[in-house]
Amino acid sequence: MTVLRPVRAGNAFEETVERLLQAIKLGVVPPGGKLPPERELAVQLGISRVTLREAIRALSDAGYLDVRRGRYGGAFVTYRPPEPDAGKAREALQEMGADELSDALTFRLAVECGAAQVLAASPLSDATREALLRRLTELNAAGLDDYRRLDTAFHLSIAELTGSSLLAASCADARSRVSDLLDAIPMLQVNLDHAAVQHRAIVDAILAADPDAARRAVAEHLEGTAALLRAFLA
Repeated sequence: MTVLRPVRAGNAFEETVERLLQAIKLGVVPPGGKLPPERELAVQLGISRVTLREAIRALSDAGYLDVRRGRYGGAFVTYRPPEPDAGKAREALQEMGADELSDALTFRLAVECGAAQVLAASPLSDATREALLRRLTELNAAGLDDYRRLDTAFHLSIAELTGSSLLAASCADARSRVSDLLDAIPMLQVNLDHAAVQHRAIVDAILAADPDAARRAVAEHLEGTAALLRAFLA
């Protein structure tokens, strides 16, 4: 859960809200899921429990969390991504603008290609191989209602498995910049089938310890997504 990394001291409340919101919107904690216990989460984020409670209260007031008390209580995620809508995707893209979109896509391309290249060049333990294949299997078995969340989990797992918290955090940040746009795009089976082939190519290259092939496979996959987003903007 690299998304829930320590916050900076200067802006603790605002950054805590941002961290938690990122974890919710990226599906790191899925709809209906519970945030880690307050004591653990405060240590993870490097903040006081008072600051954490204030941030959770703010997200609860905004409708992202449901806070329940008692033995089986906790902060439960109530947020669900909106239904895909081509009109909303187009509006969001026009609001973002071509320059900001290009910057976000370039950032994502750089960090995700780098993560795959680093992982493919690293000695992989059996546990790492199993984790990567498990993420791929979960994604391939996903229904439309859970596809985006498991797609995000697959992509972020590549960075997580490198062992670099900075790289994993950068990949999470890059995904966050386009997550609302991706959620708004209608999912067509032909696109999902093509993505499945590309995801398999990424995993095969990493498991074959071929950094160049891993980088190329991720680049091809992300460039296809970028082309789709730019088409909505046109």
